[in-house]
Amino acid sequence: MLERPRELALVLALLLSPPLAVAAPAPAPAAALDQRVTLAAAVQRALDRNPTVAVAVDEVRRADALVTQARAGWLPTLFGNGSYTRLDHDRVLGGSRLAAADQLAGNLQLTVPLVAAQGWTATHRAKSQLRIAEASAADTRRLVAQTTARAYITVVAQHRLVAASETARETAKAHYDYAHTRLQGGIGHSIDEVRAQQDLAAVETQLQANLARLALAREALGVLLAADAPVDALEDVELAAPPSMPEALEAVRGRTDVKVLNMRIGSAQQARDDVWAYYAPYLAAVGQPFVQYPPTSLQPKYGWQAQLVLTLPLYDGGLRSGVTRERDAVLDEAKVNFEAGLRQAESEVRADFEAMVRADAALTSSRDAARLARRALDLANLAYKAGATTNLEVIDAARSARDADTAAAQSEDLARQARLDLLVASGRFP
Repeated sequence: MLERPRELALVLALLLSPPLAVAAPAPAPAAALDQRVTLAAAVQRALDRNPTVAVAVDEVRRADALVTQARAGWLPTLFGNGSYTRLDHDRVLGGSRLAAADQLAGNLQLTVPLVAAQGWTATHRAKSQLRIAEASAADTRRLVAQTTARAYITVVAQHRLVAASETARETAKAHYDYAHTRLQGGIGHSIDEVRAQQDLAAVETQLQANLARLALAREALGVLLAADAPVDALEDVELAAPPSMPEALEAVRGRTDVKVLNMRIGSAQQARDDVWAYYAPYLAAVGQPFVQYPPTSLQPKYGWQAQLVLTLPLYDGGLRSGVTRERDAVLDEAKVNFEAGLRQAESEVRADFEAMVRADAALTSSRDAARLARRALDLANLAYKAGATTNLEVIDAARSARDADTAAAQSEDLARQARLDLLVASGRFP
């Protein structure tokens, strides 16, 4: 017999209140069918269509165009010139016309650089920048592939969470149906039905949240693949076997970002060595055929002239010393950046290897915990149906099973992400 009036009032209210209706699952949004791709297909599509990759390719084209521009500094050039002159009257001296009132003149000027040290070295530097741009484009592809794989794995993980929530909803629905049937048969308690219904509503809330996150993950994957619709992932994710720690550390220098930093040292060193070109003379041959109409006593109608033009830099106001110091600083910066980048890459390998080992161990434990939690739920259901316990134990066991399944799905995602990170850090992906 209940002694406290508040507890008695609560029980009476539950018994006299009409049964609550079970909320129907929210309908899935009517969206276009998602495209389903494998991980390899997703990465390839991202490399083919992603705007970031396209921009990197355009940078390579720009660097190639700069090589053409630099090469023009030591290749021949040909220009045509023309002029028309109107004087107020003919210029006559001693009966001879020195200049006509109307004059037409034209010439072609061909300049052939014979010694053009600055043009030569500029071309070498431009070619070096082209190689760096190509290596940077390769590194961009690596980063896009990594981001795409991460997004793909996230979609797979969200599928796992949705599946776990759906299983939990089925379990909660079965428990509610059982409690409701017992109540209708006169052998159950209204509070058991309310508890079961509250648990079912909580599971439904979790399911809808996971479905929303799955939709966001699909959209993110579609954006990376430059698709006009969300893109879904196939359930199987196959990653290459991870390397050992020594193998990963040895492969670090082959990473595209480390290669770019090393190439910048070479480019800076080449630029520093090319300072001599600012001290070298410039020698060019200039040829100029011309036409003059009407001819004069000093200027025939047709003719040509040729010159050798030598330019020797004597004093430039400090330009050469400034260039030298500037390129020394750039070279030092490139060396520091390479050392820092290599150190960071090796640190990433060590950290990612440790994270992979711990994630694999956590995955094993979380799967064991999920298996045991489901076993505990089965035992709680048997005990409740046998009348040995209340449904509080069932609901608590169901909640623990849901949490364990969610933790297992999250651990599986972390293990995949850790393996992917190690492959990327060691330069083995994509």
